[in-house]
Amino acid sequence: MNNQQGEEPLPARTAAVTTKASAAIPDEAPASPIVRFLAADHRYVFLSTSVVAGIGMWLSSQVRSPWSFLAPFYSFECILYYVLLAFLGLASFALLNKLVSWRDYARTSIFVKEPLKSFVRLYAMLVLGITLIFCIDRIVVSFAFIVAGSVRADANPQGFLPGAIYMVYQGRGVFLRGILATIELALFGTIIAFFLAVLLVFLRTQQIDRPDNDFVRFLKTVGVWFAKFYSAVVRGTPMMVQSLLIYFAGFSILRSGGMTAAEVGALWSTFVAGLVTISLNSTAYMMEVLRGGIEAVDKGQNEAARSLGLSQWQSMTRVVFPQGIKNAIPALSNELVVNIKDSSVLSVIGVFDLMFATTTVAGIYYRQLEVYAVATLCYLVLTMIASRILSALARRMEVPSPGLVLSTSDMIHTQGVAGAQADPRKVEVQALTPEELARKRARAEMKAHMRAAKKAEAQRKKDAQQAQKDAWMHEHTTTQEKKKFLKTAQEKIAHTFKVVDKRNKDAFWEEEK
Repeated sequence: MNNQQGEEPLPARTAAVTTKASAAIPDEAPASPIVRFLAADHRYVFLSTSVVAGIGMWLSSQVRSPWSFLAPFYSFECILYYVLLAFLGLASFALLNKLVSWRDYARTSIFVKEPLKSFVRLYAMLVLGITLIFCIDRIVVSFAFIVAGSVRADANPQGFLPGAIYMVYQGRGVFLRGILATIELALFGTIIAFFLAVLLVFLRTQQIDRPDNDFVRFLKTVGVWFAKFYSAVVRGTPMMVQSLLIYFAGFSILRSGGMTAAEVGALWSTFVAGLVTISLNSTAYMMEVLRGGIEAVDKGQNEAARSLGLSQWQSMTRVVFPQGIKNAIPALSNELVVNIKDSSVLSVIGVFDLMFATTTVAGIYYRQLEVYAVATLCYLVLTMIASRILSALARRMEVPSPGLVLSTSDMIHTQGVAGAQADPRKVEVQALTPEELARKRARAEMKAHMRAAKKAEAQRKKDAQQAQKDAWMHEHTTTQEKKKFLKTAQEKIAHTFKVVDKRNKDAFWEEEK
């Protein structure tokens, strides 16, 4: 419709505006994000800034600490308070104006026109700065005063925050030892579990090949069933029960070998038992994740590798396994975050991790709430740091980033990775660089060639079967020959059944005798 009236189409007008704007802007360095934020117009500026002003007024009404830098300047603090109050009044007037002229507010209101529009934006920034000053004075400075007082206290002070700070400071060595043990258990347990999972998933994905002899087929069958049994048992039992079973079973085995309790304790410590528990437990889950990643690889690639002359072992190790492991990297990295949290159950066998350290400090001061709140914060910080590090590594390896993983429901996997359900709402669409676009096109072309080769191979097999069928029909052209051939086949089948039946009867009577 606009084109009929002689107007330029929307893309052309947009390009023209962009060209003019680019020509008008001098060739300067790009502005920082803070400068762009301050210069931009924001929606709901009155609503959001009113909330900020209310927070600032509430903070100004709180009790000052002895270290407050606003205490000597009471008059200045009152001025800041009334500046916040004035903005609330201005926001109320703007709300009334919008209610009165609801339909024509965007065209007739004085708040959407210059210079009042710029004034409101600057006023909002002033309110944000005043609230920030109150936050520093009432929260940061007060917290620093509480920390200093709690650290210098001779006894455990009253109150939640002072008591928590005092116990953390006094037991800092215990907490540090527990945190280091938790990190070691999670990190080394995940690494060991990965290599064990690779071995188990190789057993789990074995298929009987045509040239395999009976012994190899037996080994493959046993390997598949062992992997299934291991996964079912480990994933179907609690990790706490597994830790108790592993620790006491190892202790009993070493004691039965003639070792004393001291020698067993030096060799089979609680830390070693906990590391074995985490490794064996994570192996089952990582095996299923790897199996999902391997099964997500296009089957045509395995068939193409076999058609090129590669054996099943070569096809799996050189073609399928590398792609499957890369697909499973997001879920595999999530296991580290899960192990950081699940290591807390190892305190039941005496592993000196963060949970055991927390219980120790709580038993010393008989104040559980503050200490367990500190432990919760420590676990949260550890999981967030691990998630950030894993996301950075995933970006360097050009695989989907797992993001911030705080629970198993946050584990997202793309590219057909199994092991958890993908959430499309959490998948961020990002622009591809020219190199990434070229690699993506190359992968798409390779997949297209593989699909074409697979289709051609299927057509070739179909043509060969049809040719074999035509040859058979050509050999048996007459109806009499066909009937004779079918009769002979039926007689052979009947004779076979008679022989088998006779053997079964003979075996039965032999057993009766």
